[in-house]
Amino acid sequence: MNFKLLLSIANSLLIARLRQSMVAAVGVTFGIAMFIAMQSFMTGLNKLLDGLVINRTPHVRLYNEIKPNPRQPVNEYESYKGSYNFIRSLKPSNVRLAIYNNGNIMQALKMDKRVLGFTPRITAQVFFNNGVIDINGVINGIDAGRESRLFHFTDYVVAGKVEDMKNISNSIILGKALAETMLINIGDVVQITTVDGERYPLKVVGFFQSGIRDIDMIQSYTTIATTQKILGKPGNYITDIEIKLKDLNKAPAIAKEFAKSYHTDAEDIQTANAQYETGSNVRLVISYSVAFTLLLVAGFGIYNILNMMIYEKMDSIAILKATGFSGNDVKRIFLTISLSIGFVGGMLGLLFGFLLSMGINHIPFETAALPTVKTYPVNYNPAFYIIGILFSLLTTYLAGLLPARKAGRVDPVIIIRGK
Repeated sequence: MNFKLLLSIANSLLIARLRQSMVAAVGVTFGIAMFIAMQSFMTGLNKLLDGLVINRTPHVRLYNEIKPNPRQPVNEYESYKGSYNFIRSLKPSNVRLAIYNNGNIMQALKMDKRVLGFTPRITAQVFFNNGVIDINGVINGIDAGRESRLFHFTDYVVAGKVEDMKNISNSIILGKALAETMLINIGDVVQITTVDGERYPLKVVGFFQSGIRDIDMIQSYTTIATTQKILGKPGNYITDIEIKLKDLNKAPAIAKEFAKSYHTDAEDIQTANAQYETGSNVRLVISYSVAFTLLLVAGFGIYNILNMMIYEKMDSIAILKATGFSGNDVKRIFLTISLSIGFVGGMLGLLFGFLLSMGINHIPFETAALPTVKTYPVNYNPAFYIIGILFSLLTTYLAGLLPARKAGRVDPVIIIRGK
């Protein structure tokens, strides 16, 4: 049968029930618009949360964990070999925090094609002297350039310049919460005490704010050379090597490989931040579930409208079949009506979803905990729009399939005889 003729008949039936068809299309439009807006906002929120923690976490971290020596004298004693020996209250001894032979390790990492980049770090426990009170804290000795390229360090420095930490000797960037507690301003000198009891003055050149107050209350940053000087360590003293990979999903396997090859402990990002990935997945499942529910409700609306249309147009269907139209032709007519509603409603849904996403993205969202965020986060991923239009067509096709099959099975003789 001529497709143009079928399309013309479908158009006539659609116009005859224009108000009901518009209601069905509005249902699809609303469902798709909410799907686009929710997915854009939820994934944008996930990216924001990932930026706060996961993007600043190395894919693989090499370090030496503080733990007891696995080789205990009782296990070496000839009489107890081959037995299970239970030893309580083991204490670590002679633990080497520094990574041995770190220069060769970093040279090997530089040649590894799976590694996007790496940066050395020194972590040192200190006390910040605030009058008669000592505040527990951590000084991180970093290479500011590498840290900024790999882990966006510069984005979280809310006052001062990162370059000053390198240009001004014996300088430090404090966590903003810690600086507020100590009433410290840029240019002031803060006194620190190491765990060995050595006091050391450092000039404050900036404030760091991660968005997590507990971190900003403890963490501070200075250069690797300054940290080595504070601890009285040589120039090759490094406690951590933070690695960023080209493929994040390979982190667990590569971490095990590096731990075995370099004789260090290794932690992968999946292990370090499992709770954040779980939260992101839960939020995505919720948003997809709500969107599916909205489209399902719209699909039932289309199903009811097409059912009513078939009952009202029994005479027209009978005449079509009596004049030579087959059951499949009639089925195609009603499926065309259903898909037309889905296409028009879906396209309008994409438009309104985009406009709604833009509206959300322009709503001010300013908080002291997130200095780099000015508006609500939105992710304009084209995949959401492709999924949206395909989902609307699939939903409306399934909604129109049963009524279309029912129309195709109408017996014109019974209808005409009844009249």
